[in-house]
Amino acid sequence: MDALKIYRETFVWDDHGGFTVLPGQNLGPLLAPWHAAGVDYLSVNAGIDAYPPETILKTLTWIHRALPTQAPFVRLVSSVAEIDAARAEGKMAVSFDIEGMRVLDGRPERIAELYDLGVRHMNFAYNLNSAAGSGCHDDDTGLTDLGRAAIDEMNRVGMVVDCTHCGYRTTMEAMERSTAPVNFTHSNPKALNDHGRNILDDQIKACAETGGVIGINGINLFLGVKTATPRDVARHAAYVAELTSVDHVGICLDDAPTYEDPEGADFLAHTPGADRYWPASEGYDQSLGCLNVRHLPEVAVELAKLGFDAEDLRKILGQNFRRVAEAVWKTPTAAPLAMKGA
Repeated sequence: MDALKIYRETFVWDDHGGFTVLPGQNLGPLLAPWHAAGVDYLSVNAGIDAYPPETILKTLTWIHRALPTQAPFVRLVSSVAEIDAARAEGKMAVSFDIEGMRVLDGRPERIAELYDLGVRHMNFAYNLNSAAGSGCHDDDTGLTDLGRAAIDEMNRVGMVVDCTHCGYRTTMEAMERSTAPVNFTHSNPKALNDHGRNILDDQIKACAETGGVIGINGINLFLGVKTATPRDVARHAAYVAELTSVDHVGICLDDAPTYEDPEGADFLAHTPGADRYWPASEGYDQSLGCLNVRHLPEVAVELAKLGFDAEDLRKILGQNFRRVAEAVWKTPTAAPLAMKGA
């Protein structure tokens, strides 16, 4: 079996780019590596809990306006059908995700506005507790009333519930409450590396029971290695597949240009409250790195070496995440807010 040929021909879905876009950045060079790697769909991170709501909203509206001129090889999409149309044009489809619910400012009704702006998945907290739920590096307090209301609204509008970066109780309560598939978009199994950001077997199984997908990231700290390789990512993917089935595994490297910085973890310093969101006690003071997206085809090769066949590779590389989107995404409720009055 020619795994590289399968990679070139199949649909590739990356459910979270590890960079945070801020207004004024040049989107072309930022997104080009994913397009060059043959990624067909990329979810762009529009912000994390460290940033105030107004910054994230400003970022979303700015990207809507800047993307056509700065990255003409990309198409902003709102449906799976539009993803297919973009692929047919040779363009990479993108929409957005948000890490944490500070952006809601306590108002679950804002979820519909975010959905209309292209946000297709969101989690409850980014490492630290939020008004919606607990973070994986904080007291495990579980879902709040806001978190429960947010799940109901996300199910209603068609936004995927994401449990990455969240505390154990929050994830289990969220998966029990949601009536739609729930994903861990970029989380690795704790059984292979006992890190606070990784997830337990029962979280993985509960995710699969919702119909969701666990996306394996390429961060060296979470893989438990000094330098991440395609084989490391494939090994974590194989563990999840064996624990559940191949239908519940994806690859979501969480790559970002900043991981190429030889200063390693110093790139975290630009984020407000970095020392709290990335505590040194969890190893974030070491040199952080991530498997670069250009190595994604090699992950397919390593998966084939582990015994995954052509259909398995297609599922892991994109079809599984696509299946969840087809099941959850709905028609936006209104014209994108970014376009109103433009």
